[in-house]
Amino acid sequence: MSNLDAVLAQLKQEHAALSKAIAALEGVNESAPRSGRSGMSAAGRQRIAAAQRARWAKIKGRKVVSIATHKRTMSPAARRKIAAAQKARWAKVRRTKKG
Repeated sequence: MSNLDAVLAQLKQEHAALSKAIAALEGVNESAPRSGRSGMSAAGRQRIAAAQRARWAKIKGRKVVSIATHKRTMSPAARRKIAAAQKARWAKVRRTKKG
């Protein structure tokens, strides 16, 4: 009988250890932060923010100011200048790596 009691005691220890491990894993799964981005684009957030500003302006009796997004454009000359500078930077990096 002592052999059976020893086996039973060992199984109870293993059961307790497994129960702790399962509880720890369940806790980790629940408290893990969500990774990744929200499902809304920046443009969507801007539209919602503009609508909310318009609502507040209407409530407060102020003039509703629309936010028109102006896309900045770069002249072809400026673009060429930046590209040339970047090519020079990379050439310098390559030269320092080779010799």
